[in-house]
Amino acid sequence: MSTPDALSPDVLRHAYGRFPSGVTAACALIDSAPIGMTASSFTSVSLDPPLVSICVAHTSQTWPVLRTAPRLGLSVLGAQHAQVAQALAAKGIDRFSSVEWDATEAGAVFVRGSAIWLDCTIHDELPAGDHNIVLLRVLHVTPYPEVSPIVFHASGYRQLAG
Repeated sequence: MSTPDALSPDVLRHAYGRFPSGVTAACALIDSAPIGMTASSFTSVSLDPPLVSICVAHTSQTWPVLRTAPRLGLSVLGAQHAQVAQALAAKGIDRFSSVEWDATEAGAVFVRGSAIWLDCTIHDELPAGDHNIVLLRVLHVTPYPEVSPIVFHASGYRQLAG
């Protein structure tokens, strides 16, 4: 049986961190400038219709701006993207100053060198505790099978052993 301290945010963050996950960047053009953030809570949801999800904290200052974009680029970051992931998670800096990116005419922004690019629209948002689950409808997918993804585990970025 758990005690209240056993479910503190710090304990839960550490426990959840034992599960390795990929790292994605959700990005779009807003007023002709790239805006983006990282999300390590990415998962595939449905094949028909094609849906994926990310989870976004209610405290995010980036999401309220990003969610206004008609299209979102979701990039599954590559093994070499530890600094990109850190930059896109940082506060108070130009997140894209050292990030190589491409944009579609519709405004989706993708990080170069990623394992997958998913061109998406917001399908739905569901409140879930201190986060929102954001369901994204995939309109186009571009996989780069030669690129290994980066993995977030135990509060650090890791590469898959091949």
